[in-house]
Amino acid sequence: MSGTRTVLLVLTSHDQLGDTGRSTGFYLPEVAHPWKVLSEAGFQVDLASPAGGRPPMDGADLTDPVQQAFLDDPEMARKLDATLRLQDVDAADYAAIFYVGGHGTMWDFPDDRTLAGIARDVYEAGGAVAAVCHGPAGLVNITLSDGAYLVAGKNVAGFTNSEEAAAGLTDVVPFLLQSTLEERGAKHTGAANWEPHVVVDGRLVTGQNPASATGVGEALVKVLNDGS
Repeated sequence: MSGTRTVLLVLTSHDQLGDTGRSTGFYLPEVAHPWKVLSEAGFQVDLASPAGGRPPMDGADLTDPVQQAFLDDPEMARKLDATLRLQDVDAADYAAIFYVGGHGTMWDFPDDRTLAGIARDVYEAGGAVAAVCHGPAGLVNITLSDGAYLVAGKNVAGFTNSEEAAAGLTDVVPFLLQSTLEERGAKHTGAANWEPHVVVDGRLVTGQNPASATGVGEALVKVLNDGS
């Protein structure tokens, strides 16, 4: 594994929830809670997005002190205002890549070849790949150098078909995340709707929903510290 102590958090640039007229974006608690865990464990956090610049935000709850602390942190505020463009990212700079959720990811993560290439390079260099909630949308089309899907044969979690139905968005999202992960050969497991559920399979760390964000951060820290 690379000696770097920096983790790249990737945020969606997509701001429209299908043709519903509703806005979407990255889900703030799914950035803030992992950031808190990672930074307290001594890791630096960088932010990137497919379009670069300021990404669209969703799910903010500023009664949550962790979310407020993230927005108030001068370094993270600066990084959020000017997220790195994926083409400007060097995978060798990162110990891990972390796909933050939010419904927007379902539109712009899966087919972004640059994003998939960064994750492949991080993973094949001995680094970790993590994702939470809808963030695993970024995992569905990652292929390794041998042509196999990254998730094939791996135990994973992600936003479940049951949760998508409960959110009333089964017919709005471009695909069902759980079903597509399973089609790629992943072994998907889920907890009850909205309950925390984190799965670790080697250097792949995934979580089911917003309630899993802290746990994914904690599991990623353990994977990185064990592998360093």
